Amino acid sequence: MSRGISRLLLGAAVLAVVAGGFAGASSATSAKQVKVPSIAKMVPAKIRAKGTLIVGSDATYAPMEVIAKDGKTVVGVDVDLGHAIAGVLGLKFNFENANFAGIIPGLSSGKYDVGMSAFTDTKARQKVVDFVTYFSAGTSFYEKASGGPTVMGLSSLCGLSVAVENGTTEQTDASAQSKKCTKAGKKPVSVKAFPDQNSANLAIASGREQVGMADSPVAGYIVAQSHGQFKLVGEQYGTAPYGIALPKGDGMTKPVLAAIKYLIKDGQYAKILKHWGVQKGAISNPKINGAIS
Repeated sequence: MSRGISRLLLGAAVLAVVAGGFAGASSATSAKQVKVPSIAKMVPAKIRAKGTLIVGSDATYAPMEVIAKDGKTVVGVDVDLGHAIAGVLGLKFNFENANFAGIIPGLSSGKYDVGMSAFTDTKARQKVVDFVTYFSAGTSFYEKASGGPTVMGLSSLCGLSVAVENGTTEQTDASAQSKKCTKAGKKPVSVKAFPDQNSANLAIASGREQVGMADSPVAGYIVAQSHGQFKLVGEQYGTAPYGIALPKGDGMTKPVLAAIKYLIKDGQYAKILKHWGVQKGAISNPKINGAIS
């Protein structure tokens, strides 16, 4: 009984680390969402007639996406940028909290029209969906502030337990490193994949897992908001583009690309990133399917 209570209290504390800092943040774009006719006319007639598009987003990945204080609204970098893009296109984006691993399958099935959830644009994912790049991020390691193992990079993970979110590139990287470890005669990496980032953070805070891996802006935020509970370790690696995921062949890649380019030139893009403190991830040349690996 006491273990259950302790876990609930710990869970609440870690969830506060993830959501607390931005729970009441206001949108950076609500004051200016202006339709640009020359770009809006690029939207396929079928989608234009639909008007409102459903956007899948796993809201456990602050500051990119997180649930607001009201317990239901999704807010964050992706949300503000998504609403700005929708405005340029003469559309509305309705963000729905979703399981990360289910968003891309949901795009294929028609459950979602758009995926904005800090997706790294990879060649493997491009086999299923198309991407329009809009941000750049790497991967960082974090762990408990005291008593954690020495981690310098992926090669340091041999024999350690690692918490990641299911379906992420971090899961892929840690699993690939585990094979390298065993091939070198070392202990494998114990990779534990959780349904969301909150659960991964809880596993580290409770001592069940030793090291966490997340995209650099997310890991930095988790540590910054942990009140000394977590620390960043090692070196960031694998800088790669984030992409807005779209169903293949739906005709939306070119209008979305044009909208992002407009927002970069207009200055709204930089305003949004600055609002959330992630301006280091800004890019100047968005692309369709710009994966580097």
